[in-house]
Amino acid sequence: MPGIYCIQQEMAILVLPLEDQKSHLAFIVGDLVDTNNSLDALLATSPSSIHESPKRWHVPKGTRNQTVGVTRGPIKRRKFLGISLSGFAGISLPRLLQLRGRAATGDPQVKPITPFRPAKETTYWERTDRFEEKMKLLEAAWQRKDFRLARALAHSLRSTAIQAQAEEESPGTPLVAAARYETVDALPSPWRNWAKGWKYYKTLTLDERIGQERQGEPVGVLLSFPTEQGTSLTREVRVARVNDGVLKEVPCQVIDEVRRGNERLCKLLFMADTPARQQQSFLVLYGNPDAELPAYPSDLVTTGEGFGLDIENQFFKASLSRQMGQLERLTLKREHGLELFSGGEGHGEPPGIDWAHDYVASGSFQKLRITYWDACPDYEVVRGPLCTIVRRWGFPYSPVHPLFSPSRLNIDVEYRFYAGLPWFHKLGRMQAVKDFDAEALRDDEWVFSGHSFTDMVWIGPDGKLRTVEVDTEHQDKLWGVGFFNKESKDSFIALFLEHKAEGLPELKHSGGPTMSYRWHGQLWSRYPLPGKHVPAGAVLHEKNAYVALPFTAAEGPSMIEDLRRRLVNPLVVSAGDLPKQIAAKDSPGRLARPGEAGDSSIPKKALWDALRDCKDAQFYTADISVVDLGLVYDVRVRGDVVTVVMAMPHRGRPRLGYFTHGSISVHPTLSLPVRERLLKVVGVRQVVVEQTWEPGWSSNQLTDEGRRKFGLL
Repeated sequence: MPGIYCIQQEMAILVLPLEDQKSHLAFIVGDLVDTNNSLDALLATSPSSIHESPKRWHVPKGTRNQTVGVTRGPIKRRKFLGISLSGFAGISLPRLLQLRGRAATGDPQVKPITPFRPAKETTYWERTDRFEEKMKLLEAAWQRKDFRLARALAHSLRSTAIQAQAEEESPGTPLVAAARYETVDALPSPWRNWAKGWKYYKTLTLDERIGQERQGEPVGVLLSFPTEQGTSLTREVRVARVNDGVLKEVPCQVIDEVRRGNERLCKLLFMADTPARQQQSFLVLYGNPDAELPAYPSDLVTTGEGFGLDIENQFFKASLSRQMGQLERLTLKREHGLELFSGGEGHGEPPGIDWAHDYVASGSFQKLRITYWDACPDYEVVRGPLCTIVRRWGFPYSPVHPLFSPSRLNIDVEYRFYAGLPWFHKLGRMQAVKDFDAEALRDDEWVFSGHSFTDMVWIGPDGKLRTVEVDTEHQDKLWGVGFFNKESKDSFIALFLEHKAEGLPELKHSGGPTMSYRWHGQLWSRYPLPGKHVPAGAVLHEKNAYVALPFTAAEGPSMIEDLRRRLVNPLVVSAGDLPKQIAAKDSPGRLARPGEAGDSSIPKKALWDALRDCKDAQFYTADISVVDLGLVYDVRVRGDVVTVVMAMPHRGRPRLGYFTHGSISVHPTLSLPVRERLLKVVGVRQVVVEQTWEPGWSSNQLTDEGRRKFGLL
């Protein structure tokens, strides 16, 4: 007699024995319909009528985890993954009955069918699929010409690559290893009192070696920390400058925090003031569970979503294309507010002032451009008080994409805009994936409509700025180009800081400025290739700075020359030790904001512990909280008001209300919405929950407990 194995409420395994009584067919049943037919009646029905009108069965109450007979009467059934009885696992009921009949013949070629046993997923790789498996599935779909499935698998492969990058990409070699640290308790008493709340510190030394005073110079360094000494570097890290025995906080920004084994790593950015030819010490403090996300005053304002941003500071406003993220317009914030733009209709794409990067295919058949992207194939954005970074990469598109979609040159472009600085960076990397020939290739071109400038400038290998046309000798030896207006003093100048290649001969450093370009105005365009052939593995690198400052023929040249010299010779950062000869003095104020030094009116630990009762009910058996998921970025207390800053895991789940006040409880997990749970903490009168997408969530935010529950440990 057939049997039904109940595996959970309204869901069961139906087992059909074949005539030999040794082989079985098994499938899941569910959907809520009514029938008065027994299983015997069903099996007696012709295959065609069964296929047209499949029947369903009910699992009686009290038969959980037992084998039972089929009963008559009204039934309830639920589709499992959207698959009905007649199509489970791609096999129709007529086909199942056909197999049953074949078994009854005693044909020795008929192999017994293994009973269906649902596998319980307990490890990470049972809950997802490996890159190699997806590649096999993609290849099979391609061979079958199942292109929609191939596209779906290609998209899934991209998701696998994103997750592998989050967990496995090397962040580089840290300047200061995790094991190199000191305790705040060991600091002199004045400094220890000033840094109350923080437990550990590392020491950095900055050297100014070219004899130029630095003010607000960005300093970036990769550091590593033991995982047990902190929960969030973004929240906890602070930087203090040692100046004449006094500690003073320096604004800083944590970028790209990742976890690798027992270490947490991050890129730390801070702005340094350093006298000429002097060495200064800085403390990097961390290890404060009560620390809050720092909020530094800043003139850097970033608005918009994704890569289509407006970024401004006191000197300019940059507008990036909403279509592909290229720099589209730049408004200079002085006097009349000159707006630099490129008019017209481009080549069918929205025009911008930055036209690189692109190349002309062999035989001059077509030009492939990143400005043809209908959206960035891939991008990353970092937003903060000190720096906004927009990085985009992918293969350039054809004018008739995807009719031609060569995967030959991967182009990676990054803009970096800073607080309080009249210049920004562009970093470019062009990597040849396979051998190809290019009739031409550009890695820097800027076009300005409207003839806003009256004169050109350029810089040769000697670092000297000139305001005349480029001579023949220097046409391929340019390290800076640009324009200025001698009446308005407006200027826009590119400083080429790095320009080199791997796997190619010396690049041509071209790009002489043109005062009158047909259809537009002024432009420069750099074609770096020494020949047409680009071998697989070749990489072109560039690092440029673009400056917008008032410029005069008398004072402008020395100003730009000094700036380029500073940018080419940044402050030298090294792992250091505190100078022993410095006498520690009392520092004004303290490092901690209210509530960061164990003095919160409501204990922070009680709030974090309470948030562990707020679970993500979409994980039915993991019993994982928003804390262990790493979705809680900050907890602030001001009097009896608690503010929580939270993220969502990805853009497909944008509704934070699911956690704050929605229905997130699921049996058997005890779970409460965030507001409801925090209001139960003694002393809390009001709860404010703020949502953020910066930084974007990844598995690096999981706690040890979260990683264990997801099978990542």
